[in-house]
Amino acid sequence: MLTGPAPAWADEETPAEPPRVELVLDVSGSMRARDIDGRSRISVAQQAFNEVVDALPEETQLGIRVLGATYKGKDKKVGCQDTQQIVPVGQVDRTQAKAAVATLRPTGFTPVGLALRSAAQDLGTGATARRIVLITDGEDTCAPPDPCEVARELAAQGTKLVVDTLGLAPDDKVRRQLLCIANATGGTYTAAQSADELTGRIKQLVDRARDTYTAAPAVVGGSAGCPDAPLLAPGVYTDREQFSEHRWYRVPVRPGQELRASVSIALDRPVNPDYGVLLRATAPDGRELVRGVDAGSGRTDVVSAGLRWSAAADTDADADEGETPSPAPGDADAAPTTVCLVVSNAFAPRPGTRATPGMPIELTVDVVASSPAPGGPDLGRGWVLLVLLTLAGLLTGLVAGLLTRWWVATWREN
Repeated sequence: MLTGPAPAWADEETPAEPPRVELVLDVSGSMRARDIDGRSRISVAQQAFNEVVDALPEETQLGIRVLGATYKGKDKKVGCQDTQQIVPVGQVDRTQAKAAVATLRPTGFTPVGLALRSAAQDLGTGATARRIVLITDGEDTCAPPDPCEVARELAAQGTKLVVDTLGLAPDDKVRRQLLCIANATGGTYTAAQSADELTGRIKQLVDRARDTYTAAPAVVGGSAGCPDAPLLAPGVYTDREQFSEHRWYRVPVRPGQELRASVSIALDRPVNPDYGVLLRATAPDGRELVRGVDAGSGRTDVVSAGLRWSAAADTDADADEGETPSPAPGDADAAPTTVCLVVSNAFAPRPGTRATPGMPIELTVDVVASSPAPGGPDLGRGWVLLVLLTLAGLLTGLVAGLLTRWWVATWREN
């Protein structure tokens, strides 16, 4: 019988709060460059912002933050604090928002890391996913804080915060930094080479905040072993796992029920090419019940695995070994079986890659009624197998004889 605290629950109800997005725009000096459709980068960004504000869904709360927009001096210490929120997150006054964007002029440094940290504070916390859309033409010139480390720090806080990045300059170093920021939070990176591309992509990302309007996974901390692992009820959970670590969780499963579980690990930092994730279900005594198989997610930055295990399967195995069978399926009073879920990874960091915080994992747990095996003859037992093998042998011999007679007759004629 299970002891200890009640299972952790993941809230699956539709949240009442609206989707929240903040656009973060780089207004540093390099945004003066006139290399997008013959126009300056800042003018293209301003046009894109105006069109996005006009098309903003009514239920979406939007904010705008800028960086490098006010300080014109050379003091880096001062310039690297230059980030302001010009439109607070909320229902947007379209006229006011477009007027605030129209006054922006390329000015100073590029404190991307500080702007991301401030944008996360602007969006606050809550039950739903928040999105930041970062538009910049250059890499951070103010680290520390390093923007990639800030992204990992924000992702490790447990709130569902996604950062999508848009690059306005064809620079490989900038691309790598923006990819790192996006990967750390489950976001996307896009290179925008025209005004239409920039406008269309920002609109798409703002709309995605509405489309992915779901409750954030519940935060849970796996343990180093099964006995003190947290109990999980059906739901979606998030945790962090170090390189080459094993994290344990427990799920109660009653007779007649089936456990279905899957895990995904986001590759939010450089790792060596040989890696993998393993999901196993074990009994409390360490006996392995089933191990998961790799599941393609369609993304190269996410590795997944899943498994299914039925309490009936273990009952049948015990009965075959002469043990007392468990209570009949559907018995509500029957004691549940403790199933230990183990998430293991074989990731190895590349030289210089930080190990902390751990890799972000998302664990999905469900317990449903067992799915009976399809009906049909039992080919592994009794006389049925013997009859089938005999018929198969006779048929094979008949076909072989006919082919041999045809070949001999053909050879003699030639």
